Amino acid sequence: MIGKGWVAVAACAAAIFSWEGRAQQAPARPSVDAPELAALGSYGIGVADLEFVQPGRADPLQGADKPAIVDRHIPIKLWYPAAAKGPGTRYSTALPGEKGTDVAFEVPGLATPGAAAAKGRFPLVILAHGYSNTPEVLSWLGENLASKGYVVVAPAFRDPPITIRTPAARAGPLTSRPLDIAFVAAEAQRRARSGQGAFAAADAGRAALIGYSMGGYGVLTAAGAPLDPAVAAATRGALAPYVAGSEKADALKVADLKAVVAISPASNLYGTPLWAAPGVAAIRAPTLFVVGSQDHVVGYDPGVRTLFDQAVHAPRYLLTFREAAHSIALIGAPPAMRESFWDLDWFEDAVWRKDRLMAVQAHFITAFLDRYVKGEDAKAAYIDGLVPNSNDGKWPGAPGGRYAGFSPGAPASTIWKGFQPSRVSGMNFEFKPAQP
Repeated sequence: MIGKGWVAVAACAAAIFSWEGRAQQAPARPSVDAPELAALGSYGIGVADLEFVQPGRADPLQGADKPAIVDRHIPIKLWYPAAAKGPGTRYSTALPGEKGTDVAFEVPGLATPGAAAAKGRFPLVILAHGYSNTPEVLSWLGENLASKGYVVVAPAFRDPPITIRTPAARAGPLTSRPLDIAFVAAEAQRRARSGQGAFAAADAGRAALIGYSMGGYGVLTAAGAPLDPAVAAATRGALAPYVAGSEKADALKVADLKAVVAISPASNLYGTPLWAAPGVAAIRAPTLFVVGSQDHVVGYDPGVRTLFDQAVHAPRYLLTFREAAHSIALIGAPPAMRESFWDLDWFEDAVWRKDRLMAVQAHFITAFLDRYVKGEDAKAAYIDGLVPNSNDGKWPGAPGGRYAGFSPGAPASTIWKGFQPSRVSGMNFEFKPAQP
């Protein structure tokens, strides 16, 4: 007969094993062939669920003759540096399936709900998801950055299902991205300055924006790209006060902005241009663009590469995954989303391993934010002076065989700094300085 004490020990061990198993599956944990800066940072990771409310805002998804004026409720997923590493969690979320009904699934996470915050002052990052996505499918990036000393605020925009392809439905995401991002950033900065709750450790004076797809449109707008007057009609007038030349055009700009990351950003929606002249040339903050060369949703050239060329007044970078398509920023497909091609296509790329895509992005986003937001000049070696085509790098002194060490970068090696010699093909990384 087993004593009660042994039963308790066994139960505890089983619980620990269960939590460790979940943590090991978490998308934020990089694979063994990840580049150097993809590794998790030294902080534990906390997570909290909040809600911001913006009173009296026009909602194009409500109202008969014109948008209804309602209070906008914005759920927030907050990832932050924690004082200690915890057992992790499982996120519950859902994405629209092929027929429009939601497909529910879980995402293992490294973050611990309610964990005690680490001491310090940490930069503030707004993380904006894509059309009909949720913050949980970007948990890999939110958790990764929190472990490295960033407070990450991810609003849930609650879009209509992407399967409803009507102008009326599209008015919702077009409106919510710039308005929600601007409001969430301002509210998070206000709470940080007043030391409120989970935002007490955030540094309002060091802000960064990260957005994927429709979220990319939102962060580039919040960084200063002026809205095209055409979006006024496309949003049933909800954005009319904010388009170029209107009285509230500057109200969308995020204060104390130090850097912008735009992953597969949309710049045109079903024929509606999103920005007026000078477009992204109005952005002054350092900007990192990330895209797949076969992205047929937002386009490559013309498309995201065009935005990189046009953002002439910002120091900017372009990371291209050759042959990758649009779904580069989401987690790998969970089991519940592998039952049909349509569901799987939300997440998986036809050419690239998803864990590889996430790891490379985490590496470059970390280097970029650490340099421009935290002011860590040493991180410049990971993003400046790289050979544009990753295939062209050489490291004459590299050990042979299956060497797992990282390239030291120039002058010893032109293989991208922080990459393993056999894991650096199929990409381009380019830089253009800001013009006066």
